Amino acid sequence: MAAKIRKGDTVEVITGKSRGQRGTVRSIDTDRVTVERVNMVWKHQKPSPKSPGGRLEQESPVDVSNVMLIHKGERTRVAFRVVNGKKVRWSKRHGEAIDG
Repeated sequence: MAAKIRKGDTVEVITGKSRGQRGTVRSIDTDRVTVERVNMVWKHQKPSPKSPGGRLEQESPVDVSNVMLIHKGERTRVAFRVVNGKKVRWSKRHGEAIDG
């Protein structure tokens, strides 16, 4: 199945404590995305030879249904269309292909 959100896309969180924040998608799991500097949580880590330990702030994944793609500076819904025999992501707001 094709993904409406891909690694490297700019997205905006539309619900939750991080609502309104924008960032770049770092990684994608089946239904969760990790967005750069969004949904920050504290992780407590024991000291080890590699790290001194303590409280580390890191990104936590957000459900993919809680983010929207940013295209031309605006949030947009994503559809799929076949253009010149190739399946491409389509911006519903602007009525044009997003990539390709």
